[in-house]
Amino acid sequence: MNERIKGIDVARAVAVIGMIIVNFKIVLGAEGEGWVKSFAGIFDGKAAATFVVLAGLGLALTTKSAVKKNDQKKLGLIKKVIAKRALFLFVVGISYMAIWPADILHFYGVYIAITILLLSSKSKTILATAVSIIILYPVAMLFLDYETGWNFDTLEYPDFWTVNGFIRNLFFNGFHPVIPWTAFMLFGYWFGKQNLHDKQFIKKTFWISAISFGFIQVLSFLSILILSEENQATTDELTPILGTHPMPPLPLYMFNGIAIAFAIISGCILIAKRFGSNPIINALYQTGQLALTFYVAHVIIGMGAIEVIDPKSMGSYSIEFSLSYALGFSFLCILFAITWTKYKKAGPLEWVMRKLTQ
Repeated sequence: MNERIKGIDVARAVAVIGMIIVNFKIVLGAEGEGWVKSFAGIFDGKAAATFVVLAGLGLALTTKSAVKKNDQKKLGLIKKVIAKRALFLFVVGISYMAIWPADILHFYGVYIAITILLLSSKSKTILATAVSIIILYPVAMLFLDYETGWNFDTLEYPDFWTVNGFIRNLFFNGFHPVIPWTAFMLFGYWFGKQNLHDKQFIKKTFWISAISFGFIQVLSFLSILILSEENQATTDELTPILGTHPMPPLPLYMFNGIAIAFAIISGCILIAKRFGSNPIINALYQTGQLALTFYVAHVIIGMGAIEVIDPKSMGSYSIEFSLSYALGFSFLCILFAITWTKYKKAGPLEWVMRKLTQ
């Protein structure tokens, strides 16, 4: 029962490609044809949420045997490795913040550090903690100003490198703040503790998650429509509160993100089980194994190439160019993964992380 579940890596590939689309759109430009903007907008906040849920799931698979057997010695050793990897991700993310302010990896490090504290907890405790974090966020907004530190016109955070600014950004109002985003990892950890080889459980999870996602989307749309009475100014005011956008990450967005993440992951598991030998599934499976490498590469190489070629045009490209470039870059990532995994088991950055954290 310990064989690698192919669909999890397929889901990682889907998530990282979605993040590439979203991030290239942010950095390169997003104006253009309405339908293209709508298509690219599908991934906003959802790909990153899925990426974090998958990380939590991965932690569960890594620790499942030790937790189930209550092997404290083995669990202690695993915790040390996980803590080192959390620090590694934090440092890698911080190292290129100057060129990519919307990095998620340094947040990841803190999510993981918090999750370590709950590795041996019961499922009910994990879920209760995750829900409490989600509910805590809007309460915190009653006392703290979400817009503090931001220039939303340029998406810059001028005091990021000050102590107060860094802590505020990390825990409260950054792109992926620890509160409430840690809840994504905790839900992923809970999900990974379940029997993911049980086809009926996975099917049930897919349908409940997909229906929940659709329900939240409709609830959000109708709430804004009814309360705004079709007044545009009121609509603009209500959208951050009742919408499903990731900034600010209020409960509707959080539960929406969890629902779509579970739907994508369970859907990928089912598809990979049924079409395991399909070349497209195999290509995505191999790509998912190098997800960390491709996340960093899309910043350093993908964004860096455009920055070097035409730095003055950054932010002013059309959505058509941004999307095409993202899909082209993703295709090259898939080709690289197919070639690389013929000779190596781990991706370049994954290999470095393992060497430094064992």
